[in-house]
Amino acid sequence: MKIDDSIFAVKLYEMAEQYGKLQCRIRVCEQGDSEKIRSELKKAEEEFEENTLLLEEKAGSCRSPAVKKLSKAQFDYRQKAQELIERQLAHDIHSEDSRPEEDECEAEFLYAEYAMDFATLTMQQALISALTALENQKEAERAKTGETPG
Repeated sequence: MKIDDSIFAVKLYEMAEQYGKLQCRIRVCEQGDSEKIRSELKKAEEEFEENTLLLEEKAGSCRSPAVKKLSKAQFDYRQKAQELIERQLAHDIHSEDSRPEEDECEAEFLYAEYAMDFATLTMQQALISALTALENQKEAERAKTGETPG
């Protein structure tokens, strides 16, 4: 099975598209003014909300308990991270030498860096999961046909 024919082809395309948007938007916004940043932020938040609703609908209509559990874990993580950003990080970062606005800004940068690190780790997990699934599929095909591993 070639990668273009695989079940992962669509997911790889979606990931590449999202990475392209991320890269482009960050680069453009680093050079842009506050108006441009606000505009891109609003667009990104709307897309995020739309994708979240789609995933929730997909998870809700799925009959598989495994998919429902994975979706719930993902939504729980995102909710907990959002709560930390909104309520705790700036407080935890605070020092006597900083103002609350500086603490908030530093917390946002800290979370952005963490989110990117987490995304990288998640991509590594996706690779391991995909390779494991492909290997298990090959093993099952070999067992079915009576081939020896090779």
